Amino acid sequence: MAPSKVLAGARVVLPTGIVDGGRVIVDGARIAGSAHPDAPALDLSGHWLVPGFVDIHNHGGGGASFTSGTVEEVLQGVRTHRLHGTTTLVTSTVTGEMDGLAQRAGLLSELAEQGDIAGIHFEGPFISPCRKGAHSEALLRHPDPAEVRKLIDAARGRARMVTLATELPGGIDSVRLLAEHGVIAAIGHTDATYEQTVEAIDAGATVATHLFNAMPVLGHRTPGPIAALLEDERVTVELINDGTHLHPAALQLAFHHAGAGRVAFITDAMDAAGFGDGRYMLGPLEVEVADGVARLVEGGSIAGSTLTLDRAFKRAVTVDRLPVEDAVAALSANPARLLGAYDRVGSLEPGKDADLVVLDAAFDLKGVMRGGEWVVDPQLG
Repeated sequence: MAPSKVLAGARVVLPTGIVDGGRVIVDGARIAGSAHPDAPALDLSGHWLVPGFVDIHNHGGGGASFTSGTVEEVLQGVRTHRLHGTTTLVTSTVTGEMDGLAQRAGLLSELAEQGDIAGIHFEGPFISPCRKGAHSEALLRHPDPAEVRKLIDAARGRARMVTLATELPGGIDSVRLLAEHGVIAAIGHTDATYEQTVEAIDAGATVATHLFNAMPVLGHRTPGPIAALLEDERVTVELINDGTHLHPAALQLAFHHAGAGRVAFITDAMDAAGFGDGRYMLGPLEVEVADGVARLVEGGSIAGSTLTLDRAFKRAVTVDRLPVEDAVAALSANPARLLGAYDRVGSLEPGKDADLVVLDAAFDLKGVMRGGEWVVDPQLG
């Protein structure tokens, strides 16, 4: 048996708080409670040690699309995000033809079965034409429970989340269907009222897809979905913390009302994440990425992001001034709980997968470990 590894001297973020000069012991692919006497130690003094990041909403990266790429291209995108600290990733689709989405679900489910990805998130086609964002309006449809079921079945038990405009015909019944099958019903790309949103939450919806984006603004007489999603303890709110999708005050509003235990940072990344500016396709729509901001060529709507979660973490603690523990919760523990995977990932505890990220004092990424193996070796950085 290979000797265990000891990562020593870092500021370690645990569920119970921050431990200065802490130690994390890795034995094989898991975190251990004790070390072999001959275990080599890596001195990480002056660094932070945090759990691997968990991204529940991601469309691609490294020049590769999860929506249309081959198996090799999907894996390329997954590897790109791993280099930026995302050790658990749910691949997201965009609106397309139902048969095409079912075929895509089949391909992605195989990767989930192999452990390369953590499942599938269907964003569209069951969304509002009023709030379609970077989705093809011609391909949108009402959330007919039979069609929702078709996608779930195509994913062969690997569907993790479906984003719906729950105010559309069939929306509430589809939420109930998803809840019955253990799939997260997420409210997003919606034109719902406050009352309609409350009805959907009561029916079983538990996630707000990129809160604030692609939904009515918060009004004092028409509070809309934002107020309903923030106030309900059963809902986790996704936030895209890239400095483009949200004003810092909106992020602070979400943390103040939802609390650190109900926020999940996501990338909503598309192909250009970790790759660069240029022209890309997001489903059937052409996207121009300039200065790191992705917009539709036709119409100019924001089209996902080029964000990676290491950048979201750094922005959270340096620009937004969030406590490090809150950023860790939003990037690791909260999304892991949503996926039902907190017994394996999302925190640095004995028995869990050895998925972790090393950051320097300025919160720049220096190391990434997944399953006990270095993806980015801090000794070589």
